[in-house]
Amino acid sequence: MKRAPVSVLGAGSWGTALAMVLARGGREVRLFERDASLAQKMQAERQNSHFLPGIIFPESLSVTADYDEALNGTAATVLAVPCSAGDSVLSTVSSYDKPVIAACKGLNPDSLERVDELLIRHVGIERTALLSGPSFARDSAEGLPTAITMAAADLALARHCAQFFDDPAFRIYTSTDLAGVALGGALKNVIAIAAGIASGLNLGHSAIAALITRGIAEISRLAVACGGRPETMSGLAGLGDLVLTCTGELSRNRKMGMALAQGMSVDEARTHVGQVVEGEKTAIAACRLAEQHGIEMPISEIVRSVLQDELRPDQAVSQLLNRPEKSESI
Repeated sequence: MKRAPVSVLGAGSWGTALAMVLARGGREVRLFERDASLAQKMQAERQNSHFLPGIIFPESLSVTADYDEALNGTAATVLAVPCSAGDSVLSTVSSYDKPVIAACKGLNPDSLERVDELLIRHVGIERTALLSGPSFARDSAEGLPTAITMAAADLALARHCAQFFDDPAFRIYTSTDLAGVALGGALKNVIAIAAGIASGLNLGHSAIAALITRGIAEISRLAVACGGRPETMSGLAGLGDLVLTCTGELSRNRKMGMALAQGMSVDEARTHVGQVVEGEKTAIAACRLAEQHGIEMPISEIVRSVLQDELRPDQAVSQLLNRPEKSESI
């Protein structure tokens, strides 16, 4: 039986990888790249030579720079653009009447809006789904085993969206915790910058373990305060994603932290990474959101201070270590 076509908006590393996962079983997939010359290049070369060189597209994947061509007749669309571009892209699909699956992670630094709130504002809660969890684009593009979470307010919608990803190596678990999944995916990027700083300063594996453990504690405090569920934080969209992003060599947030620890400025570190680092803007938003809820997030505060040139990375570590001792349960 012919599979329903799906579109993917955003041809960065993750959007391209998801398009390949969707197309691997023969499903028609239309990958949107806004730059027409790049779209033509990718279509001709049958690969994304900038982000995922050497990984050849499945035959059923096509690349286009035309929104109508990308969306017409598709059963769902995946949003895989940086959060900062979400508004402009979603404004073009506001009349689209099929599910929209967000595969981006972050918080709006101005409005503090979560990704699920962004989608709901544009397409309604009945068509909003989130895809989040421990996943690197290259691993998924190469067909390596990945487990991830699909969330929607209605479990039936989450299951419906999950069935489009019918690659057996891409295992999806469903959830109805939109707030928890959105915040787990956003906030882990901030902790990963801290983990990169610790790695760049050669502080050892014990320090990374401490950052991950205390990081999930502060992520959980804020997520629960915003309506998320504690159990989500111990799952794929919480702890799973945090562990990968804090320790994986392909993590762009960790890479930025390492660059800062090695003496690069924020601008230099951004250039060094070469892709959008969502944790940079999310750190500011997370601290503001925590302040609104009266919640302490010391690791996120330290990362924000480093990113705003208020502290050097070594000073940030010293400040964390000199915090008053307290019960682990707080």
